[in-house]
Amino acid sequence: MNLWIQTARDSLLQTIGVVDIVFMNDAEIRMLTEEPNLVRAARKVMDMGPRVVVAKQGEYGAALFTAEGFFALPAYPLETVVDPTGAGDSFAGGFLGYLASQGEGAASDEGELRRAMTYGSTLASFNVEEFGTERVSRLTREEIDERFDEFRHITTIEGIPAA
Repeated sequence: MNLWIQTARDSLLQTIGVVDIVFMNDAEIRMLTEEPNLVRAARKVMDMGPRVVVAKQGEYGAALFTAEGFFALPAYPLETVVDPTGAGDSFAGGFLGYLASQGEGAASDEGELRRAMTYGSTLASFNVEEFGTERVSRLTREEIDERFDEFRHITTIEGIPAA
Protein backbone atom coordinates (compact mmCIF):
# COMPACT_ATOMS: atom_id res chain seq x y z
CA MET A 1 0.00 0.00 0.00
CA ASN A 2 2.87 2.39 0.74
CA LEU A 3 3.92 2.11 -2.91
CA TRP A 4 0.40 2.97 -4.11
CA ILE A 5 0.21 5.93 -1.76
CA GLN A 6 3.51 7.26 -3.07
CA THR A 7 3.22 6.46 -6.78
CA ALA A 8 -0.50 6.32 -7.63
CA ARG A 9 -2.12 8.48 -4.98
CA ASP A 10 -4.83 9.98 -7.25
CA SER A 11 -5.95 6.58 -8.53
CA LEU A 12 -5.90 5.18 -5.01
CA LEU A 13 -8.06 8.04 -3.72
CA GLN A 14 -10.49 7.50 -6.60
CA THR A 15 -10.76 3.81 -5.73
CA ILE A 16 -11.17 4.44 -2.02
CA GLY A 17 -13.96 6.86 -2.87
CA VAL A 18 -16.15 4.13 -4.36
CA VAL A 19 -15.82 1.33 -1.79
CA ASP A 20 -17.93 0.72 1.32
CA ILE A 21 -15.20 -0.82 3.48
CA VAL A 22 -11.48 -0.18 3.41
CA PHE A 23 -8.83 -2.30 5.16
CA MET A 24 -5.45 -0.68 5.77
CA ASN A 25 -2.88 -0.96 8.49
CA ASP A 26 -2.65 1.94 10.90
CA ALA A 27 0.61 3.27 9.43
CA GLU A 28 -0.89 3.30 5.92
CA ILE A 29 -3.94 5.23 7.12
CA ARG A 30 -1.70 7.81 8.77
CA MET A 31 0.52 8.03 5.69
CA LEU A 32 -2.42 8.43 3.30
CA THR A 33 -4.05 11.18 5.34
CA GLU A 34 -0.84 12.77 6.69
CA GLU A 35 -2.55 12.66 10.09
CA PRO A 36 -0.60 11.18 13.03
CA ASN A 37 -3.71 10.55 15.17
CA LEU A 38 -5.35 7.28 14.07
CA VAL A 39 -8.88 8.34 15.02
CA ARG A 40 -8.66 11.57 13.03
CA ALA A 41 -6.91 9.75 10.18
CA ALA A 42 -9.66 7.11 9.97
CA ARG A 43 -12.31 9.85 9.94
CA LYS A 44 -10.47 11.52 7.05
CA VAL A 45 -10.54 8.24 5.13
CA MET A 46 -14.27 7.95 5.82
CA ASP A 47 -14.68 11.47 4.44
CA MET A 48 -13.19 10.12 1.19
CA GLY A 49 -16.17 7.76 0.75
CA PRO A 50 -16.01 4.49 2.68
CA ARG A 51 -18.64 3.95 5.38
CA VAL A 52 -16.30 1.63 7.29
CA VAL A 53 -12.57 1.85 7.93
CA VAL A 54 -10.76 -1.09 9.46
CA ALA A 55 -7.29 -0.29 10.79
CA LYS A 56 -5.25 -3.47 11.05
CA GLN A 57 -2.73 -3.28 13.86
CA GLY A 58 -0.85 -6.55 13.50
CA GLU A 59 -0.21 -8.38 16.74
CA TYR A 60 -2.20 -5.70 18.58
CA GLY A 61 -5.47 -6.43 16.76
CA ALA A 62 -7.65 -4.10 14.75
CA ALA A 63 -9.86 -1.03 15.10
CA LEU A 64 -13.21 -0.45 13.40
CA PHE A 65 -14.40 3.04 12.56
CA THR A 66 -17.94 3.84 11.44
CA ALA A 67 -20.18 6.91 11.55
CA GLU A 68 -21.88 5.29 14.56
CA GLY A 69 -18.73 4.75 16.55
CA PHE A 70 -15.54 2.90 17.24
CA PHE A 71 -14.71 -0.69 18.19
CA ALA A 72 -11.31 -2.16 18.97
CA LEU A 73 -10.39 -5.79 19.35
CA PRO A 74 -7.04 -7.28 20.35
CA ALA A 75 -5.45 -10.04 18.35
CA TYR A 76 -6.33 -13.50 19.63
CA PRO A 77 -3.67 -14.33 22.23
CA LEU A 78 -1.29 -17.08 21.14
CA GLU A 79 1.80 -18.32 22.92
CA THR A 80 3.50 -19.29 19.67
CA VAL A 81 3.40 -17.47 16.34
CA VAL A 82 5.16 -19.40 13.58
CA ASP A 83 4.59 -17.18 10.52
CA PRO A 84 2.64 -13.90 10.51
CA THR A 85 2.70 -13.70 6.70
CA GLY A 86 -0.84 -13.43 5.39
CA ALA A 87 -2.47 -12.75 8.75
CA GLY A 88 -3.91 -9.45 7.55
CA ASP A 89 -5.35 -11.09 4.44
CA SER A 90 -6.82 -13.89 6.57
CA PHE A 91 -8.31 -11.24 8.84
CA ALA A 92 -9.93 -9.45 5.88
CA GLY A 93 -11.15 -12.75 4.42
CA GLY A 94 -12.71 -13.83 7.70
CA PHE A 95 -14.28 -10.40 8.16
CA LEU A 96 -15.76 -10.22 4.65
CA GLY A 97 -16.68 -13.92 4.59
CA TYR A 98 -18.69 -13.50 7.76
CA LEU A 99 -20.49 -10.42 6.41
CA ALA A 100 -21.28 -12.22 3.13
CA SER A 101 -22.72 -15.17 5.06
CA GLN A 102 -25.13 -12.85 6.88
CA GLY A 103 -26.74 -11.52 3.73
CA GLU A 104 -27.61 -8.10 2.45
CA GLY A 105 -27.52 -5.31 5.00
CA ALA A 106 -25.01 -6.96 7.35
CA ALA A 107 -22.32 -4.42 6.44
CA SER A 108 -24.63 -1.65 7.70
CA ASP A 109 -25.23 -3.24 11.10
CA GLU A 110 -22.81 -2.25 13.88
CA GLY A 111 -23.25 -5.56 15.71
CA GLU A 112 -22.56 -7.55 12.55
CA LEU A 113 -19.44 -5.49 11.87
CA ARG A 114 -18.18 -6.23 15.38
CA ARG A 115 -18.82 -9.94 14.93
CA ALA A 116 -17.03 -9.73 11.57
CA MET A 117 -14.03 -8.22 13.37
CA THR A 118 -14.03 -11.19 15.74
CA TYR A 119 -14.27 -13.72 12.92
CA GLY A 120 -11.48 -11.93 11.10
CA SER A 121 -9.23 -12.04 14.14
CA THR A 122 -10.14 -15.67 14.74
CA LEU A 123 -9.15 -16.67 11.20
CA ALA A 124 -5.94 -14.65 11.38
CA SER A 125 -4.99 -16.47 14.60
CA PHE A 126 -5.15 -19.83 12.83
CA ASN A 127 -3.14 -18.49 9.90
CA VAL A 128 -0.11 -17.59 12.04
CA GLU A 129 0.11 -21.00 13.74
CA GLU A 130 1.97 -22.58 10.80
CA PHE A 131 3.75 -21.54 7.60
CA GLY A 132 1.74 -20.27 4.66
CA THR A 133 -1.73 -21.75 4.46
CA GLU A 134 -0.85 -25.10 6.07
CA ARG A 135 -3.00 -24.59 9.17
CA VAL A 136 -5.87 -22.84 7.41
CA SER A 137 -6.14 -25.62 4.81
CA ARG A 138 -7.00 -28.14 7.58
CA LEU A 139 -9.33 -25.82 9.46
CA THR A 140 -12.83 -27.03 10.33
CA ARG A 141 -15.93 -24.98 11.04
CA GLU A 142 -16.03 -26.52 14.52
CA GLU A 143 -12.53 -25.20 15.28
CA ILE A 144 -13.48 -21.74 14.03
CA ASP A 145 -16.65 -21.67 16.13
CA GLU A 146 -14.81 -22.91 19.23
CA ARG A 147 -12.11 -20.26 18.97
CA PHE A 148 -14.69 -17.57 18.16
CA ASP A 149 -16.63 -18.45 21.32
CA GLU A 150 -13.45 -18.45 23.40
CA PHE A 151 -12.41 -15.12 21.89
CA ARG A 152 -15.82 -13.64 22.66
CA HIS A 153 -15.53 -14.88 26.25
CA ILE A 154 -12.07 -13.39 26.84
CA THR A 155 -12.95 -10.01 25.35
CA THR A 156 -16.29 -9.28 27.01
CA ILE A 157 -17.03 -7.38 30.17
CA GLU A 158 -20.80 -7.90 30.01
CA GLY A 159 -22.07 -9.39 33.25
CA ILE A 160 -18.90 -8.53 35.18
CA PRO A 161 -19.77 -6.11 37.99
CA ALA A 162 -17.79 -2.91 38.41
CA ALA A 163 -15.69 -2.64 41.54
